[in-house]
Amino acid sequence: MASQPSSPSVSNGQAPLKLNMKRTFLIGFAFFGILLLWQVYDSWCPTFLSELFKKTMNLTDEKQVQYLVGIMMAIDNLAALILLPIFGKISDKTRTKIGKRMPYILVGTFVCAVTFPFIPVFFHMNNLAGVIIMMAVTVLFAMMYRNPAVALMPDITPKPLRSKANGIINIMGYLGGAFATVVGIFFVLSQYLGTEKASDGSLKPHTWAFNNIWAIEIPFLVASVLMLISALVLFFTVRENEIAEEVKEDMKRGEEYAEVADKVEEDKPITKANLTMLLLILIAEFFWFMADNGIGTFMSNYAIYYLGTSTASNMVNTIVGGVGSVLGFAIGGFIAAKIGRKWTLLSGLGLTFVSYGVWAILTFATPIAGSGTFPVWIYVIWFVKGFGMSLVHVNSFPMVVELCSSKKIGAFTGYYYASSMTAQTVTPMLLGLLLLNPNFGWEILPIYALICCGIAAIVFFFVKNVHVKRKDVKVGLEGLGEAED
Repeated sequence: MASQPSSPSVSNGQAPLKLNMKRTFLIGFAFFGILLLWQVYDSWCPTFLSELFKKTMNLTDEKQVQYLVGIMMAIDNLAALILLPIFGKISDKTRTKIGKRMPYILVGTFVCAVTFPFIPVFFHMNNLAGVIIMMAVTVLFAMMYRNPAVALMPDITPKPLRSKANGIINIMGYLGGAFATVVGIFFVLSQYLGTEKASDGSLKPHTWAFNNIWAIEIPFLVASVLMLISALVLFFTVRENEIAEEVKEDMKRGEEYAEVADKVEEDKPITKANLTMLLLILIAEFFWFMADNGIGTFMSNYAIYYLGTSTASNMVNTIVGGVGSVLGFAIGGFIAAKIGRKWTLLSGLGLTFVSYGVWAILTFATPIAGSGTFPVWIYVIWFVKGFGMSLVHVNSFPMVVELCSSKKIGAFTGYYYASSMTAQTVTPMLLGLLLLNPNFGWEILPIYALICCGIAAIVFFFVKNVHVKRKDVKVGLEGLGEAED
């Protein structure tokens, strides 16, 4: 049995709940692998598809194929929309010697690691069908392990500590994404996915890389290897069944401080008030993912085809945004402990809304189209946006799983991801269709994100504010403390 951490403030003979840093960090290895994969996937696949669709259809204007790129990216997300809740509910009911989440994490990671490097191989072969099939298989098995991997944290973390724990796990995830970005820069992918002038004056990716498979293969291989390593670290260090037994009493105590409209009862249907909270959170989540994923999907193409610069600049931009995100993940839980999750999250949406607004204004106020440079002010915007959205993400998932009992964490994790994946299914197609319209250009990206973010903030404003005074929960730096043995 885990030893209780000592504390001068003890209520009812029990020490305050305290987050196990070491264990949370190790659980974060699962999210490290997830974001590592998706960073590489989202950075390169839209451009792979753009070039192959243009070649297959004998087109020269990249805007003419963006709706097809959006559809292909959305089909993958549609499969995820269906599979995430399914795997969540199945894993809730799974019982094995290695736990209820671990089997899905291991199998999903292994298959993804095998199929992922074949995406650039088929692109190098100019095989559009092969690229699409490998993308689909990768996404399918990524969904097998994504829900269980994310559900593992609330499985063994008391409710009032989940925002802080989610911050640590998201930091691990962003380290994975940043690593993928750095690898891309190191192997000079900027030259591959940069631009050169064609004979007709249009911009196109450098042609030399079609004959250089390793320029695009290495980041995918590195991602696969690190995914396997992260899964093995998780498997050998986090004994799921043992830990679940150790924290059983803390989990019960955590229910007393749940930020919910009505107390959650084991094996009883969700109450009307809690259901209203859940629906409002999921609707708002849908719109903030519409904004964030919409611009994320097309940002590489924005850099190449609109700014006329290389994706190295966009990779640096991603790192800058990641730094802002890590800062937010580090302090978002502590802010929520002071002012509540609702107002912390709304503050994050407000910062994000302002950053999109500034981007929209400066896009029309400065001559950046075809300039061949990546404006410095976009880096600043991405830092602020990254910080703001991290305050959103670090608190939104805990708010969803706060509304369920321990027996339904996988199912509610599925609801959370169903909302985000619905948005990620709709937004690439919608934005791709808008770009197909001759009245719209790449300038529409910040306006589109601004509108979606504004709707999310309005909807979330009506979520009930529940801020529980936690006298038996350590806060601030003291709340992190040492790891239990």
